[in-house]
Amino acid sequence: MTVAQESARIFAANRAVGRIELAAQYGRGITRPARVHEAGSLRVRFPGARKRELEAVVINTAGGITGGDRFDLDIAAGEAARLTVTSAAAEKVYRSLGPDAHIRIRLTAGAAASLAWLPQETILFDGARLARTIDVELAADARLIMVEALVLGRTGMGEAVEHGLFADRWRVRRGGALIYAESVRLDGAIAAKLGEPAVANGGAAVATVLVVPGDADALAPLRALKRLRGEVATSAWNGIAVARLCARDGAALRYDLTTLIATLRGGKLPHCWFH
Repeated sequence: MTVAQESARIFAANRAVGRIELAAQYGRGITRPARVHEAGSLRVRFPGARKRELEAVVINTAGGITGGDRFDLDIAAGEAARLTVTSAAAEKVYRSLGPDAHIRIRLTAGAAASLAWLPQETILFDGARLARTIDVELAADARLIMVEALVLGRTGMGEAVEHGLFADRWRVRRGGALIYAESVRLDGAIAAKLGEPAVANGGAAVATVLVVPGDADALAPLRALKRLRGEVATSAWNGIAVARLCARDGAALRYDLTTLIATLRGGKLPHCWFH
């Protein structure tokens, strides 16, 4: 074995790998975890008493993500179940020595189920490389709120992300039909790209909120909000609603995002969001 091969073997052996499989089931007025599988550095916990809606908290015991790491999450809300999934803290993606980090997320909601995917922010460090895919399968009458927020550097500490990779691919199907698809790729000189007026005009924190089913009536409470700290735009078409957020820093984005989520969910936020 050459020195290069040995170095590659040691590098691979020290990469974080994690997997979660969670299936939630409804019965007798309660949504409960029916199947839980954990592997590697990922864990899932269920704080609070059991009730109609189950809250699941994902924990990455690796303490962050870096190049070569790989994480897989399969989350399913069974028939009539109500499931909210969040994360214990903002996920940090550190500088890579070359390889991409990979995250694969699969979300499923059965008949009459309600699924809220509400992780806290993903913080990208300078030189980080992250490729993520999110695939969602909804029954024809299932409901979904999905939120993803990205902060470029620890803005409160004056950090910036000059270079790196963020590749994100979403595909959402309802009743077997593709209803939403988007792909985002920030590669190379990220700060320069975000500085362009048509991209983020210098903003360092962005988020997307997807609501299914959604229409103009669902967006009316969001459009009525005042005193937001960043820019927020909403649109609805073909039974789905989307809100886009852009802010100068992570604190402003979090303020706006918690305001929108609380408005959409009748004031309810996951417990971890209050810390």
